Amino acid sequence: VRDIDAITIRKWQHEIMTLTDDNGEPYSQTYIKTIHNQLSAIMNYAVKHYGLAQNPCRAAGSIGKSHAEEMNIWTQEQFETAIALEQKTAYRLAFNILFYSGIREGELLALTPADVLPTMQLDICKTFAVIKGEEIINTPKTIRSKRKVAIPRFLYDDINNYINKLGGIAPTERIFMFTKSSLGREFKRITALAGLEPIRVHDLRHSHASMLINMGEELLEISRRLGHESVKTTSDTYGHLYLSLIHISGPT
Repeated sequence: VRDIDAITIRKWQHEIMTLTDDNGEPYSQTYIKTIHNQLSAIMNYAVKHYGLAQNPCRAAGSIGKSHAEEMNIWTQEQFETAIALEQKTAYRLAFNILFYSGIREGELLALTPADVLPTMQLDICKTFAVIKGEEIINTPKTIRSKRKVAIPRFLYDDINNYINKLGGIAPTERIFMFTKSSLGREFKRITALAGLEPIRVHDLRHSHASMLINMGEELLEISRRLGHESVKTTSDTYGHLYLSLIHISGPT
């Protein structure tokens, strides 16, 4: 540990900033910040209890951001306007799942019939990605990403009706056979048709969180539902939405 200096930390920081997730996307700035803070905490512990002269992370400087960039979100009304224009059954169902469950795209694309529970929950236990042309099913990157997400009755029924029409699909086969990129292209298409402010498919997850916040849902419950590693991650990402709500409705 004593051999780890600021230069070593800087090299490590560069590697972290070039890493990608299971979908080939760069890590978010808030996630990078969390990783760096964890290493810095280890070094602080070594300084306090094991005689390390100084924390090399401080000398190297921090990376990432404590708060997420301003996000674009849709209201439920805006989403319903767009989804009404989607005539392709599989895509319509996929977008409904993303908006009304808040799960990630990779988690959506990994869903199988066995993951649709009789308790009207989705068992989120894996994620799908295409990396260098190879289709890969992985376990979620954190323990809290493994979770059961409750869904509305209409969505539960729609999913089961869709599965029944697939004809002989095995319990462990993927429900949706398209990729993240095709999902994005289709979403852009219906967004343009609806004449709405363009957002990313991932922003449906943010829109779901925003809807829950406006419904008065507790931050801890939203954190569990989204599969965040900690409530702090949820607070850093969506805290400004709570502040906006307080500003509109007044202090309680």
